[in-house]
Amino acid sequence: MAALWRDRAGRFSTLRAATLAVLVLPGLFAAIELGLAVGASGSLVVTGDARPVIGAIHEVGDWAVRFLLVALAITPAARIFHAPKLIGVRRMVGVAAFAYAATHLALYVVDLKFDLVQVASEIVFRIYLTIGFVTLLGLSALAATSTDAMVRRLGVNWRRLHRLAYPLTALALLHFYLQSKIDVSEPVLMTGFFLWLMGWRAIAALRWPATGAAMLAGLALAAAVATGLVEAGWYAVATGVPADRVLAANLGFAGGLRPAWWVLIVGLAVAAAAAMTNRRRAVRPARTAPG
Repeated sequence: MAALWRDRAGRFSTLRAATLAVLVLPGLFAAIELGLAVGASGSLVVTGDARPVIGAIHEVGDWAVRFLLVALAITPAARIFHAPKLIGVRRMVGVAAFAYAATHLALYVVDLKFDLVQVASEIVFRIYLTIGFVTLLGLSALAATSTDAMVRRLGVNWRRLHRLAYPLTALALLHFYLQSKIDVSEPVLMTGFFLWLMGWRAIAALRWPATGAAMLAGLALAAAVATGLVEAGWYAVATGVPADRVLAANLGFAGGLRPAWWVLIVGLAVAAAAAMTNRRRAVRPARTAPG
C-alpha cells in the first residue's frame, strides 16, 4: 500500500496520496451508509421495498462512471495547465474506476442473494445489464494490463488496447442512462463532459491549438450545445417528450440549470484558467530576464 503514495523514486508524493484519498472516500462513505441501513433494517438482503444494498449499488456505479471521466480528463488537464505530474496518477484513477465497477456488480450479486444463475440470466436478458457487464469485462482487461510489466510486454499494442477506454466509457454512460429510467440529468451531464473530452482529443489530433483559451471556449460552447441535443433526443426516444420542449427547458432557469449549462460553465472555467496559465508562462521569462 505504501507504494501507492510514493513516486517512482520511492519518495512520498503529496499528489499521489491526495489522489488515493479522493479515490477511497466515496467507497468508504457508501460502505458507512450501507452499514447504517443494514443496522436499521436488521438484514443485508431482505424482500420487498426495503433493500439496503440498492442505494450502495447505484452510488458505487455512479462513482465508477465519474472516475472513468476523471481518468480521461487527466491528459487534457496535464496539457492545458502544463502539469505533467498529473499523468503519474492516471493509472490509479483508471484502476479505481474498474474497482468501483467490479464492486457495483458484486453488490448486485449480493442483492440477488448470491443466486449466480439468476445473476447470469438477468445479465443475458436485460440489455442494460448486458451492456454493463461487457463494459466491466473491457475495464478488467485494461486494469490487468496497466502494470509496467504489461506496458513493456505489449509495446505499441498497449496504447491501441487502452484506446478502448473511449468506447468503454460510452458504454458505461449508456448503461447509466438505461438504469436511470426517467430522470437522466446526471447521465446527460456526464455525457456532456465526455463529449468535451473527446472533442479536445479531436482538436489535439488535428494539431490545432488544444491549449488555447479561444479554442477551449469554442469547445465549451460546442459541447454544451451537443449536450442539450443529446438530452432532447434521449427524452424524445425514451419517453416520447417532444424534443422542442426539452430544448426550450434548457433556455429557461425555472427548474434550475440544465446539464448543458453546467457543461458550458465548466468548459468556460477551463478556458479562463488556461488563459491565466498561458499568460503566467508568457510573462515569467520577462520577469527572470536580467535587467
